[in-house]
Amino acid sequence: MAKKGSRVQIILECTEQKTTDVPGTSRYISTKNKKNTPERLELKKYNPNLKKYTIHKEIK
Repeated sequence: MAKKGSRVQIILECTEQKTTDVPGTSRYISTKNKKNTPERLELKKYNPNLKKYTIHKEIK
């Protein structure tokens, strides 16, 4: 039986790619604890389309 908890799956999307003309989107899937971090998450992740590290924000 699966554990019930406050961890939820989130999607992180690149914010910098929207401003460029490069096609595609950079997205990552991660988990977070909603009790400890109720606000939206921001992490620096690698964007393979732009070939550099950019800020990825939680969507949805």
